Amino acid sequence: MLEGKTILITGGTGSFGKRCCLEILKEGKAAKIIILSRDELKQYDMSTDPAFSASNIRYFIGDVRDKDRLIRAMTDVDYVIHAAALKQVPAAEYNPHEFIKTNINGAMNVVDAAIATGVKKVIALSTDKAVNPINLYGATKLCSDKVFISANNYSGKSGTRFAVVRYGNVIGSRGSVIPLFLKQKQLGTVTITKPEMTRFVIGLGAGVRFALRSLADMVGGEIFIPKIPSCSIGDLAKAVAPDAKIDIIGLRPGEKLHEAMVPADEALMTTEQKDRFVIHPTQPYWNYTGKEVHKGKKCPEGFSYSSDTNEEQLSIEQIQSLIERYQQQTID
Repeated sequence: MLEGKTILITGGTGSFGKRCCLEILKEGKAAKIIILSRDELKQYDMSTDPAFSASNIRYFIGDVRDKDRLIRAMTDVDYVIHAAALKQVPAAEYNPHEFIKTNINGAMNVVDAAIATGVKKVIALSTDKAVNPINLYGATKLCSDKVFISANNYSGKSGTRFAVVRYGNVIGSRGSVIPLFLKQKQLGTVTITKPEMTRFVIGLGAGVRFALRSLADMVGGEIFIPKIPSCSIGDLAKAVAPDAKIDIIGLRPGEKLHEAMVPADEALMTTEQKDRFVIHPTQPYWNYTGKEVHKGKKCPEGFSYSSDTNEEQLSIEQIQSLIERYQQQTID
């Protein structure tokens, strides 16, 4: 799919963007990979890293808040992977305007720019926090998801198609809890919200490969959800620091005890395949063919895919194996 194509990654200097660039380089077939981000220092660091020495990488300084810059960056681009976002939950509660500008207005700008320039496909990254959100970050990502799915309604003759990938916490990404626990381990005390809290977890490489696979498979309008394991925060803390004291601080504002990726409200629009779920659009005004293309078992009414009822729960030993691989920078 990527042979001879030009791919633009928004937020390209972030954890996901860099790993995605490496995965595309492994294929060795893309004509051009465009890295779009706001931070010139991160772009400089990336461009001087031998891992990113390929001659087909281009660096664009730009912000998804700037539609004109996006139009310039997307000119002659075939595929867009939209990874740019503000994502820290407490920061969102304190700076709601900024999160809305980037996560919602930025999504609209990506849509408009992609249609204006005739991009063939756009895949956007989402999060489990977009499901029945109780914090502002989740609410902005829910709005973003709606923007991208509905964009298929008015792409018109450009034929641009939009879809979404949704998954849980990425092990090893910036701001994830494992690096925090490893730091606290040195002090002898690990702070957790509630031991019984559960979260979906996925390796960075696995998340990138799922997004690229979804980009290849999409017909437009889908939300793709991988089947991935869950674990409790209590077990995670024990795996990271078995000898440390555990300090339980309780749920923070905007946090849920458990997360869901397929809510019961959307079960009837969801089909289950061997290793993923596909949520189909509720109002497909365009010629949506996803239900024929992504054949699978229809989920029953009331079904939900939640971190607490997930059949695949990681043991402390399995979590320790993930941590060891993360520390060796081989987590996938």
